Amino acid sequence: MRILLIEDDPLIGDGIQAGLNKMGFSTDWFSDGPQGKNALASAPYDAVILDLTLPGLDGLDILRDWRNQGLKTPVLILTARDALEQRVEGLRQGADDYLCKPFELVEVAARLEALIRRSHGQTRALLTHGAVALDPAGLTATVNGEPLTLKPKEFALLELLMRNAGRVLPRKLIEEKLYNWDDEVSSNAVEVHVHHLRRKLGSTFIRTVHGIGYTLETP
Repeated sequence: MRILLIEDDPLIGDGIQAGLNKMGFSTDWFSDGPQGKNALASAPYDAVILDLTLPGLDGLDILRDWRNQGLKTPVLILTARDALEQRVEGLRQGADDYLCKPFELVEVAARLEALIRRSHGQTRALLTHGAVALDPAGLTATVNGEPLTLKPKEFALLELLMRNAGRVLPRKLIEEKLYNWDDEVSSNAVEVHVHHLRRKLGSTFIRTVHGIGYTLETP
């Protein structure tokens, strides 16, 4: 899942980006308010981590502008502003969750998972499709109850397809979900990951919709 991080503290920003990437997220980090605000429209982000005290533009103003534009991407406010009235104001302006500093990265990841799950209309943490079960928080997957060994991008692709079961995902969208701006992406990267998943899950598990993209076959 692709995350937009807007945080001006270099130590916190670097730590969150590195930690989330190790947990299987793809994270773009901006430290400037206006740049971060404009970034949301530049890629298909699944969720946003938003600091409030930012250079150039306050985080609440960014959030208010997004919601006025009709942008519904889930937003987790991560800030040192811990007064009750400030938390209430953030939620009233359209934040989906609010976490005060200091924090534990595992809690940030868990809250992101919950926000993304709700945004897809899913209530269970475990994703299932046929004989395949996937735990996004635990980064584990099984087939018929047996552990499935996946590389990080294979896991991310399988999670993306399972969260969007029944939809055909364009190849370009998949690429944008799996990689951030700093990644070097080969022209056939998505096809390679699909090929590897088919070898592990069966040739019919992922269906190619020619000229469009990929979807999961009906179980």
